[in-house]
Amino acid sequence: MSKIAIIDGGGANIASLLFAFERFGRDAELTTDAAVIESADRVLLPGVGAAKDAMQRLAAADLIDVIRALKQPVLGICLGMQLLLDGSEEEDVECLGIIPGIAARLPATPSCPVPNMGWCRTTMTRDHSLLNDIKDGSYFYYLHSYALPVSDYSLATAEHAEQFSAVVGRDNFVAAQFHPERSSAAGAQLLRNFLAESV
Repeated sequence: MSKIAIIDGGGANIASLLFAFERFGRDAELTTDAAVIESADRVLLPGVGAAKDAMQRLAAADLIDVIRALKQPVLGICLGMQLLLDGSEEEDVECLGIIPGIAARLPATPSCPVPNMGWCRTTMTRDHSLLNDIKDGSYFYYLHSYALPVSDYSLATAEHAEQFSAVVGRDNFVAAQFHPERSSAAGAQLLRNFLAESV
């Protein structure tokens, strides 16, 4: 059975993510140990909060170059997706530079306040094993103020005043702006796909 490592960046969503894997009958190790992360079959990079703080935590744990060099499937979640990008407009922070693009602040309107919090319809834009058996137009749970605009790396999009990247992928790295561990059956299917497929 594959070994799952969850990089501990201090995010508040860690407990629900660990519980999601428990429901699958799978153990996942929460860690900042480079050797554990490098030897894992699957690696997750979750996160909530500000990109600058998260990058500082990764740097303090000497994990910046470790993450950049990973060859196994890696899944970024919420802020973890933004950390995989070149950077974020939030405090103009440089991120990991694995998936091209800059996270931009969502535009706010009277009908679309920021942060975007709640269930958004998500549209598949490219076929990918991460999205197998997930119905186009499925709803996922989002909580964010920044997002990657739609790009060549978008696998799915959602809309909050304007479209943004909901799922992205490049090589062995994939990421979701939403929280799959809080997204009912569709989110559970995405996590199962990540564990089962060679993404």
